[in-house]
Amino acid sequence: MTAAESTGIATRWRGLAGLVAILVAADQLAKWAVRSRLELGESVELIPGFLDFTRVHNSGAAFGLLNGVDVPYKAAGLAIVALVALVGVATYATALPLSDRLARIGLVCIVGGAAGNLVDRVVLGYVVDFVDAYWNGWHFWAFNVADSAITIGAALMILDILGVGKRHASGTL
Repeated sequence: MTAAESTGIATRWRGLAGLVAILVAADQLAKWAVRSRLELGESVELIPGFLDFTRVHNSGAAFGLLNGVDVPYKAAGLAIVALVALVGVATYATALPLSDRLARIGLVCIVGGAAGNLVDRVVLGYVVDFVDAYWNGWHFWAFNVADSAITIGAALMILDILGVGKRHASGTL
């Protein structure tokens, strides 16, 4: 690999790291706005019958799993598990070829989202969730910007696995 190629690769990875930083900053800014304006459990109706901002604290894992479980060092344990997973995903991301753009963008979303929620776990001991989507009395789990980034990233990874956007040997999509 030439020095110019190496510099180009480093520049592209720095750009992706910048996107991760932007996702974490957007997530933390949104959570700060919710914490500064809403009390725990307080809601603001955005779209009647469909969408509210409701401040909730998730001391459990994804989708509130283990939220009601009270065990010693739960916050620290979940933070360690999240950190190990984050390092694993980030390590995998660095192994992806630069040509796998969809997968790399998906992983950037996953890493950014996971890092945003990890900041909450380390600093607050819980994750701030606030997007409350519902319909006819049925509520989806409350989520946040980081959760949205993780979900979008996972969808992009699935699309990549399915070959969306990749050219086959025949030259067709």
